[in-house]
Amino acid sequence: MPTISSGKVLVSGANGYVAVWVVRTLLEEGYSVRGAVRSTEKGTHLTQLFASYGDKFELVIVPDITKEGAFDEAVKGIDAIEHTASPYHFQADDPAELIEPAVKGTVAILESARKYGTSVKRVVVTSSTAAIIQVAPTSLILDESDWNDQAVEEVTQKGREASQAAKYRASKVLAERAAWDFVAKHKDEISWDLSFMNPPLVLGPTIHEVPSASALNTSARMMHDAFAKGEGLTTGGSWIDVRDLALAHVRALQKAEAGGERIIVCAGAFLWQDWLDAAPAGSKHQKGTPGAGKDVVHAVQYKNEKGIRILGIRYRSMAETAADVLGEYEARGW
Repeated sequence: MPTISSGKVLVSGANGYVAVWVVRTLLEEGYSVRGAVRSTEKGTHLTQLFASYGDKFELVIVPDITKEGAFDEAVKGIDAIEHTASPYHFQADDPAELIEPAVKGTVAILESARKYGTSVKRVVVTSSTAAIIQVAPTSLILDESDWNDQAVEEVTQKGREASQAAKYRASKVLAERAAWDFVAKHKDEISWDLSFMNPPLVLGPTIHEVPSASALNTSARMMHDAFAKGEGLTTGGSWIDVRDLALAHVRALQKAEAGGERIIVCAGAFLWQDWLDAAPAGSKHQKGTPGAGKDVVHAVQYKNEKGIRILGIRYRSMAETAADVLGEYEARGW
């Protein structure tokens, strides 16, 4: 499949934390962007943010991404698709609250691309290492060949009583598998290929509409609470800067080798204490127990060589991201 170095790209969920950076990066790289949002109100901030790009940026309203034919009009005249729209939170009662929009939204946009995306060459979907992570008695180093079947089994067996983590993780596994199954089933009918980006916790500055710190999205709020309140400093995970993830989405269009691949996009593992330690010298946020994360053996780590090789990205350091996030907090008065 040829690379997509120009043209118009559809970005679903365009007002989301990751998606806004994807839109910005695409525009900076010279693409035109059609951003899909649920309502005109959801797009107001975007039209203001990207006003300088004129007609290179346009909005399309898709009220319900799970509805059959939801993206039929949106995919027309599009050269590539960046599908980022999927719920991410840990307050679901019924697992279907997460699973249905994740699976149906992904299949809906692929079905629209099959029927009406006559010029589409590649579809890039945001998944997560939630679709890869596993729980084991020993430390694990996982790669793109691994799947989190544990979460699906837990949700199948326990339903509403499954853990919040399992509900979210199962939604990512099932959505990704549904997409790969769709491509396999319709391979003789489609002119495009598929690529999945699998990031861990996404951190970094925000450019989507955030009126207050309490309105931050789930991952950004975790970081804010660590810095502002010193919460959960002995816990952690793996991370990627949102700007590097956005660049990965764009590089996945530009690199022919990204077609047909799932790619872990990960900068490394952390404890929240590590973020406080990475704050600029003299920062009021340098507290807790400095150095506590230095010798920690993380339960799960991810191999990121594939993404580095195919996408050619130099990931930001923790110090770079911490400085930019704290600068944002200061500018916003947080």
